[in-house]
Amino acid sequence: MTKRITTATFKKMKQDKQKIAVLTAYDYPTAKLLDSSGIDAILIGDSLGMVILGYETTTQVTMEDMLHHTKAVSRGVARALVIADMPFLSYHLGLKESVINAGRLIQEGQAQAVKLEGGIEIIPTVEAIIKAGIPVMGHLGFTPQSIHNLGGYFVQGKTDEQAKKLLSDAKALEKAGVFSIVLEMVPAELAEKISAQLSIPTIGIGAGVNCDGQVLVIHDMLGLYQGSIPKFVKKYSEIGEEINQAVSKYVNEVKHGLFPRQEHSFKVEKQEVNKLYGGK
Repeated sequence: MTKRITTATFKKMKQDKQKIAVLTAYDYPTAKLLDSSGIDAILIGDSLGMVILGYETTTQVTMEDMLHHTKAVSRGVARALVIADMPFLSYHLGLKESVINAGRLIQEGQAQAVKLEGGIEIIPTVEAIIKAGIPVMGHLGFTPQSIHNLGGYFVQGKTDEQAKKLLSDAKALEKAGVFSIVLEMVPAELAEKISAQLSIPTIGIGAGVNCDGQVLVIHDMLGLYQGSIPKFVKKYSEIGEEINQAVSKYVNEVKHGLFPRQEHSFKVEKQEVNKLYGGK
C-alpha cells in the first residue's frame, strides 16, 4: 500500500533537509498524473479562478468553486498531501464561519489541510481552525487575495520594514501551529533567512532556491495558460502549443474528409446490411 504523505512528513522532510515538491491541480486526471509522478503535495489553489474559470482575480473564487475542484482532485490522489486554498471572504467574517468553511474543505472536499493568506492579523482564525483539528498552511509575501490593497503584482519584503514584518508574521504563524508557510514573490535572501529561523518548512514561489520546497501553478509550468506568466515560472513543457497544433490538424482533416478513416469506423457483415435495408 502506498504510504500517504502527511503534515508530519513535511516537518520530517525539513529536518532531513529533503526538498518538498508541490504543484497545483484542479481536476481528477491531472491530480492522478501528478500523484503517480511522485509529487509530494497537491495544492488546489484559488489560482483556478484565472487558469480554469477565466476570472480576472482570485477574489472572485467562491467556496463552491473550491469545493467542486477539491472533490475532483481528492478522488485522484492516493499518496500526495492534498491542500485546499480557503477563498476570499471564507475566513474573514468571524471565527465560527471560518472554521465551518475550513471544515467543509476537509469533510466534503476530502483535503488534508487548508491554506490561508495573511500574517499576524489572521492568527486568531488560524488558531481556531487548528483547534478544530484542521491542519493549516500559511501564505506570506505577495498574497493574491489582497491584490487591490497591494496595488498590483509586486515583490514583497524589499524594504527593511517589510522584511521585519514578514519575519515576525512567519514566526507568529509558526507559533500559532501552521505546519508550513508559502513564501510568494519574496527576495531570495529574505526567504532564506526566514526559512533558517523556522522549524516548519517554507514553500517558495518566486522566493529563491533556499526555501524548503517549491510550488508552481501547473498551467504555467506546462505552457497551458495563455495569459501573463510571472518571471519566476520555468516552463517545463509547451503543451498549450501542442494542443493548438493537434486541434488545427484535426479541424483540417475533418474539413477535408480525411478523418475518420476506415480504421476508425465500425462494420457489419454485408448480409446483415441486406437484412437491415431489405436487400436494397
